Amino acid sequence: MTSADLRTMETKSTCSYCGVGCGVIIEHDGAQVTGVRGDPEHPANFGKLCTKGSTLHLTMTPQAQANRLTHPLLRTEKSPPRQRVSWDTALDHAAEKFAQAIAEHGPDSVAFYISGQLLTEDYYVFNKLAKGLIGTNNVDTNSRLCMSSAVAGYKATLGADAPPCSYEDIDATDCLLIAGSNTAWAHPVLFRRIEAARENNPALKLIVIDPRRTDTAEAADLHLQILPGTDIALYHALLHVLLWEDLIDTAYIAAHTEGFAELKAIVRDYTPAMVADICGVKAEDIATAARWFGQSKTALSLYCQGLNQSTHGTDNNIALIHLHLATGKIGKPGCGPFSLTGQPNAMGGREVGGMANLLSAHRDLGNAEHRAEVARLWGVPDVPEKPGLTAVELFEAVGRGEIKALWIACTNPAQSMPDLNAVQAALAACPFVVVQEVAAQTDTTAFADLLLPAAGWGEKEGTVTNSERRISRVRAAVAAPGEARADWRIVVDFARRLAPKLASRRWKDGDMRGEIRGDIPGDLFPYLCPEDIFNEHRATTVGRDLDIGGLSYALLEANGPQQWPLRGGASAGTARLYEDGRFATATGKARFKPVQHRPTAEKTDARQPLHLLSGRLRDQWHGMSRSGVVPRLHAHAPEPVIEMNARDMERRSIAEGDLVTVRNKRGELRLRASASASLRPAQTYIPMHWGGQFLNGLGINALTPPTVDPVSLQPELKHAAVQVEKFATGWQLLALRRDETGALHSALQPWLARFAHATLTLAGRAHGVVVLRAWGAADSEPPSPELLTELLQALGLDQPQLLAFDDRKRGIAKRALIEDDRLVGALLCQEIRAGDWLLDLMVSGASAQPVRKWLFAPLSAPPISGPPRGRVVCNCHDVSENEIRADFATGLDLAAVQRKRGCGTSCGSCLPELKRLMSESAGMHAKPVSIY
Repeated sequence: MTSADLRTMETKSTCSYCGVGCGVIIEHDGAQVTGVRGDPEHPANFGKLCTKGSTLHLTMTPQAQANRLTHPLLRTEKSPPRQRVSWDTALDHAAEKFAQAIAEHGPDSVAFYISGQLLTEDYYVFNKLAKGLIGTNNVDTNSRLCMSSAVAGYKATLGADAPPCSYEDIDATDCLLIAGSNTAWAHPVLFRRIEAARENNPALKLIVIDPRRTDTAEAADLHLQILPGTDIALYHALLHVLLWEDLIDTAYIAAHTEGFAELKAIVRDYTPAMVADICGVKAEDIATAARWFGQSKTALSLYCQGLNQSTHGTDNNIALIHLHLATGKIGKPGCGPFSLTGQPNAMGGREVGGMANLLSAHRDLGNAEHRAEVARLWGVPDVPEKPGLTAVELFEAVGRGEIKALWIACTNPAQSMPDLNAVQAALAACPFVVVQEVAAQTDTTAFADLLLPAAGWGEKEGTVTNSERRISRVRAAVAAPGEARADWRIVVDFARRLAPKLASRRWKDGDMRGEIRGDIPGDLFPYLCPEDIFNEHRATTVGRDLDIGGLSYALLEANGPQQWPLRGGASAGTARLYEDGRFATATGKARFKPVQHRPTAEKTDARQPLHLLSGRLRDQWHGMSRSGVVPRLHAHAPEPVIEMNARDMERRSIAEGDLVTVRNKRGELRLRASASASLRPAQTYIPMHWGGQFLNGLGINALTPPTVDPVSLQPELKHAAVQVEKFATGWQLLALRRDETGALHSALQPWLARFAHATLTLAGRAHGVVVLRAWGAADSEPPSPELLTELLQALGLDQPQLLAFDDRKRGIAKRALIEDDRLVGALLCQEIRAGDWLLDLMVSGASAQPVRKWLFAPLSAPPISGPPRGRVVCNCHDVSENEIRADFATGLDLAAVQRKRGCGTSCGSCLPELKRLMSESAGMHAKPVSIY
């Protein structure tokens, strides 16, 4: 063992990406995180991690932290740049601004927009600050964008926001239905568990319902590729078959449910033949899916944003839950409707009531008794009755000038909200905006009057709750950089400053909201550590459906993560709910609801003839402020594109890689087009992640509608109607620069707006390479020598040893910088055929000497080596698609390729794609060549 090994320390915590809640072991030296691996003892993942989780330590390198916010920054007017200030100055200013707004316009003139990435303790103090101290329910969260329809569906049918299942049910089921989720990409660790369950039980049937033929759908025994927005019709047709073929559990329905007769009368009309026309699938496939579900001894459904992000998302959830209630497949091993959470702590936020319509411990804001209970628990005169503004409502109110002070924490609404042009205009006009963030530069930080540096992953203490109701400890491995503070500490310090200001002022109508009781630091916000907050949160849950009266930090330390409820006196949590058939409703019975099929909020027409769908990439997450700083996570999807059906491209004379304009009445976006066999005709797809930090546009949400579900108030982010037209280009530019500091990507972002279209991404593994691609319109002149000189300076390529080639007659300019026999920078203008292999050379760090004389040649590959590597499929072992296809072409099977390359043998995230590539090599599928 070396001295370096002796210095390595380990801290158990959780992953900070999706809601699976994987346990991780952080390796560090006390000052710097050096590695991460899966925790083999954590029941959510048993040591497995996906590509994102397994590279979390790379988000903590000095290069990745170059864009880190480390000190409070303040501007007192909108135009001047922000200046560094002390924490005292920052929080005093914020408290004065909020107090002034409240005094002049009332408590509902301020609002908080927070995040499912906060810890439960952070969430709790934000909620108490808004509803307990200020007296406004204007506190909502980005969980409104992903989980609120699932919440509403559970409450409408089962009576409580409580997923009844556990991950272990995947191991026990005979029929697995996945709806509206590309689980293979969005929840890869769970998909590994699904693959293992199928290996252990070859009879297990996998049904996937999705408008796209995703990697998840490719793995299915039956893929129902429904048209967008037709979910309810399909579930009703499934129930119709279950009824017709006597596959329902009439005894269970009679004993444990109510309202079935009314629903039965509705689904009688939803025959497979009729619904086949609505959904665009075969009637016999509908019948097969219903029989598999009904005839299997156990059936489990997994679902996510495809159901939730809809103007009828609540009813989508209800209609799917109906299948479990009608067959009695709930409250048993291997059974139940299981909503997969999109964020690491969206569940924890709901538990503490951190949304505009909720109160602590799943209490309802509209219930007077619940409000009184919370007021007593908090020691405040009352909790306001008026519902708060939910996400879309909140930013619409900001746009109308009704919100005078807005606090945004740990989220990026200027990239993630629908109708982004309106949202960004609202943020620009808001009198005072606070952004509490880890990253200094996101789409939202540009609108901040006050930036507050927050601690991030590996630097925080608290708890989170995952999709299966399992509470885990989050532990800090290293200190936060600079002056960054834990989120809960920021809120508490602000609250202690705000409280006396509120106590000394009157509202505009002359009435005091209520007496502020006692000394505030020792009263409403007496906390000295996260455990103090957790203990108060625990007290609010006693007697509730999520009762954790028996849970403590000590128990979590001793026994590991626990599922709620865990009542006083218990030593372990509850794996499965509703086993006794009694539900969390007034009657104790689950409820069937008479929901009806409704179309998408927007219909296609002659002006907007294409469906636009959205979803996730395998290796990126949300707005990429964390995952996007890791160069290797760009390798699987190197640049933003719109995927289209090949027929639609042909009709519009669009070739692979052409630049197109995507537009509707709300906005437009330019992207390169790529043919995809996963889409039906008249359908397109853009990943949700790409925003203004990576292209000169707002991203897909410039096009999505702000229309919401009437119950959950969740917007329809999954669908919009659009037109796509080819954009005529005149020239192209490609700039590549190795970046040792990690600061170049942020420094180059102002260049995005200087071109008709541009993207700014990363590449590389051990060393990052910044990749700037730009296009000019057909009627525009190529970049002038002056502009190229300015760009070379911005890239740090203005060196004496810079190699240059110019053909000014044709507008061609080429530059290359070699240092220590390595290509470290290049710029190609107008003629860019060598771009791919030059990028490969730069990423590999190989000697430039063998290809030096070919650097400026118009060749797509140098004569002395093979073609460019192409898109990387396996990030763990850096194996490209071209390498894998070549291996399969020689006759190697999957096992042999894995032995040769290592691909698919680590995290396993690439396994579904490896299997698909193997099938394609055998001629089972035809796949258009992709620019990826």
